[in-house]
Formats: sequence, structure tokens, C-alpha cells
Amino acid sequence: MKRVMTCIECPQGCRLEIEADGSRVISVTGNKCKRGDKYARQETEAPLRTLTTSVLTRGLELKMLPVRTSKPIPKEKLLDAMRAVKTLVVTSPVKAGSVVAENFLGLGADLVACRPLDKL
Repeated sequence: MKRVMTCIECPQGCRLEIEADGSRVISVTGNKCKRGDKYARQETEAPLRTLTTSVLTRGLELKMLPVRTSKPIPKEKLLDAMRAVKTLVVTSPVKAGSVVAENFLGLGADLVACRPLDKL
């Protein structure tokens, strides 16, 4: 199976052509740097995404706290992650970068605050 994608690893935006056998990459062409090959293989075999969303708060200056995962998580876990986020409520003041949920869903990534929030 052939697949075409645009590489986003550097400003060149190479048009990559991937030859794959199911989810296993056989060859990558069109990349002008090594990062393109790595990107195509990762995106085809085990895509990852950084989750960015908001968590409810109670007793803080804003009703929602923007958060993100500390590192990319498997793309197939995003819906599970969003369901888990809906159950979280932050009630204590936080600083930007503070961990809101450690080892989120057991994926080895923390859920961290993207901005500080104080009490009302």
C-alpha cells in the first residue's frame, strides 16, 4: 500500500511517499533529511500526539485550566484520555508547568498546567 504525506519535522515540508505492508513501513522516499524518514515511520507505525485541552476548576480565578501532556501519547489513546480529563477537577492554585495528573492513564506522560491559576 502506498501513502503520501507531508513531513512536518522541518520547514522544507517534503512530500513523502511511504510504501507499507499494513502498518509496517517498507520504504520512504521524498525526504530531504533523515528526520523525514523517522517521521514517516513513526506516523505510519505508531502515531503519537500531544494532548492539549482544559480541565475544570473549582474555587480558582478561571473556570477552566489549560493543560497538555508532558510528552506525546499514542494517538489511539486520545479518546480515553479525553474521557479521563472530564473527570478531573483542579481545586488548588497551580503554577505553569505544575503536574495536574502524574503518569496520566499509565502512559508515562504527566498532565501539566499551561498557565498559573490562583484562588478567587
